[in-house]
Amino acid sequence: MLLTKHSPEDAHAPQQVSEDHSHEVVPLSERRGAGTMGLLWITMVTAFPSVLIGFQWYKEGLTLSQVIMCTALSCLILLAYSVPAAYLGSVSGQTYGLLSRQVFGRWGSRLVSCNLLWIFIAWYSLTSLLLADGLNGLFHWNIPVMFLAAGLAVVMAFNNFFGFSGVANFARYLAAPLLLGMVGYTFFKVVPTCPVTALTAVPHVPLMTALTSVSGFVIGFAVWGNEPDYWRYGKPNKWLAALPITIALSIGQMVFPVTGWMISRLSGITEYGAATSYMNMYAFGGIAAIAAIVLSVAYCACNDSNLYGMINAIENLKKLPHHGVCAVLALICACFAAWLSTAGIAKSLESIASLNCVFLPTVTVIMIAEFFMIRRLLGQENDFSSIPEVAGLPAVRYPAFIALVIGCGVGVLTSGVIPGTESMHVGVCSVQAWLAAGLSYIPLRMIEHKQSVKTARQNLQKRFQLKPRLAKLKTFD
Repeated sequence: MLLTKHSPEDAHAPQQVSEDHSHEVVPLSERRGAGTMGLLWITMVTAFPSVLIGFQWYKEGLTLSQVIMCTALSCLILLAYSVPAAYLGSVSGQTYGLLSRQVFGRWGSRLVSCNLLWIFIAWYSLTSLLLADGLNGLFHWNIPVMFLAAGLAVVMAFNNFFGFSGVANFARYLAAPLLLGMVGYTFFKVVPTCPVTALTAVPHVPLMTALTSVSGFVIGFAVWGNEPDYWRYGKPNKWLAALPITIALSIGQMVFPVTGWMISRLSGITEYGAATSYMNMYAFGGIAAIAAIVLSVAYCACNDSNLYGMINAIENLKKLPHHGVCAVLALICACFAAWLSTAGIAKSLESIASLNCVFLPTVTVIMIAEFFMIRRLLGQENDFSSIPEVAGLPAVRYPAFIALVIGCGVGVLTSGVIPGTESMHVGVCSVQAWLAAGLSYIPLRMIEHKQSVKTARQNLQKRFQLKPRLAKLKTFD
């Protein structure tokens, strides 16, 4: 079992939090295998919006070959980020917040956790809204989407009252099999209806424009940024992380969108509500109850992971009772879901995905650079068996903070989310943000190291100069 070193305030942490290892290294005896982690990850990168976005891309004029090519390229980009991020979590056994303390400092880590919190609140609320809209489309209820989304946001918090085990078991035994069965059946049913000529159709949208649009969703939806929060429960083997992630991304971000595109071509439907209703007719013969169960389970599994990430972020800020944090966050998300319903689903999904792929993964890229690159260059070993004392850490580690500001600035400006910056919406905003952060962090960190070595030498020289003087004074006395 791995040993941990706790800060004084950790000794008073509630028992439930300790059982979920929020402030300590996850013991090897409690690590899950590749199968469990893979099924969990399928529910985290695979959801019904991945099918619905195919309808949107068909509406925008993207050809089938463009969808396949751009989703494949986006998944390769995601793999280059996700595998090191997941491996960092599994080899350290520590949460996103605990790892960020060492790289960003005490207050820098709190800023990172606040950053994660607001983005995950937005995702949780949007997922509740998507489920509410889907259920309304299936049953044609007269319940306002605002109230239905708020109510669902509260109900969807149930599994998190049981910690990571509740999240993982729900994904492994129920959500992943149901979701895979539904979309897999739909995919193999719709493929014969799509002629081979669809692959050779002349595109009307430039490839770079298509890539910008597709990658914005695929990377923004499938990247989590706080991968260590989940993969710290995985066994520390990079291949055990790479294989499940590759399979999950191939299914969730290639097969699912292609299925949506082909169904949109077959039906001519491009609106989300109508698409959900048609998917019910096509896959389940119009039996709304079955479609509702599959949708509810899939969206609940996705929100399980969203809420779990939020709870870890809160616990990095302050030690609070697990159940109380879970309940309060569910109520906050319910209010936000009600407000989000007034903004429109399609626009909200695009904006949140664009910001998500910039703010959270950029932090992880900086941590990957520190633990897997900088420390090797400096000849330092990574000791993940203990957690440093909070009081012994600097308030802010400026190389990481400055690199984060640079990376997020580049990502936001090139995402086109801010009004007036549409002309700068070029390339893959997430990749540009990650590269800007990583390339700026490495030289800044090396400068900081050289300065710290220089300061240590000066302090050592002063100490040796002071000792002869003290000896003379004692002789004189």
